[in-house]
Amino acid sequence: MTNEQPILSGYNLQKLYKVQRSASSPSSVLTALDGVSLNLTRGQTIGVAGESGCGKSTLGKILAGLIKPDNGEVCYQGSAIKDLSPESFSMFRRSTQMIFQDPFSSLNPRMRIGDIIAEPGIISGKGTSSSHRSAVETIMMTVGLSPEHYNRFPHEFSGGQRQRIGIARALAAAPNIIIADEPVSSLDISIQAQIINLLQVMKVEYNLSLVIISHDLSVLRHICDRVSIMYLGVVVESSPVSELFQHCLHPYTEALIAAIPRIDVGKNHSSSILKDDLPSPMAIPSGCRFHTRCRYAEDICRSTPPALEEKHSGHLAACHFSDLIFP
Repeated sequence: MTNEQPILSGYNLQKLYKVQRSASSPSSVLTALDGVSLNLTRGQTIGVAGESGCGKSTLGKILAGLIKPDNGEVCYQGSAIKDLSPESFSMFRRSTQMIFQDPFSSLNPRMRIGDIIAEPGIISGKGTSSSHRSAVETIMMTVGLSPEHYNRFPHEFSGGQRQRIGIARALAAAPNIIIADEPVSSLDISIQAQIINLLQVMKVEYNLSLVIISHDLSVLRHICDRVSIMYLGVVVESSPVSELFQHCLHPYTEALIAAIPRIDVGKNHSSSILKDDLPSPMAIPSGCRFHTRCRYAEDICRSTPPALEEKHSGHLAACHFSDLIFP
């Protein structure tokens, strides 16, 4: 693992939500994150994968400073963001931008797209209205939009074009970090490839560090340097992306990789690996959280939570039997 100072870190992050189904019913606790840590170094692309409800989006919003964790802390360039001065926190927020999952609901339908893209620069108080217009048109051309579209509204664009608008809006703040929450999940396959390629180009052109959140490992395989796998609010495996696909060390990762669509579906299909449904985050299983769906589970898995440990250099997994299952 690299010794370079992380540009963005999350340490032992925890986030709980109180859920009350009705005014007369007792409240329950939903565990969104439970002790998650992540380090992003400059120029790196990290992926976060897992099923819906595992806490990926919550993690992204906490790293972006949009919501506060109940425990743990987020650090930007080595300083805890909760301790930053208002001016330094504003600088962190400009430097850390987010691309949201739904390109249809993440854009204000009452604003023209030129104004949407210009807004981060206007909020930062830099430049004049004419310079903002010029900068926005340059960014629009960079992400594959025509400057002629400046005065159009979001409903006049396709899903892929709207996601390009979201990327342009994030770039307008001149960030160091972009956190993309399921940036292609709502798009057609052909458009997904265009957006992934665009993110890779933008990373190089703008010298960005990226956190890509996705339930689709095939997307992360092509864009990330490292991937963390989440399950019910915890990280169960974290590894360089090439090693993860060549030699995963957790049964849940094995199931996710097996679920990737392929032509030869006859062997090792995910239906034979992953059993039962995802437990509720309001009723976390005892011991290893994955034991209710794991075909390798033993008694120790039902009673003792496995620690996230480094099994090989830079490759961490939380499984009692990693060395036996995946020798």
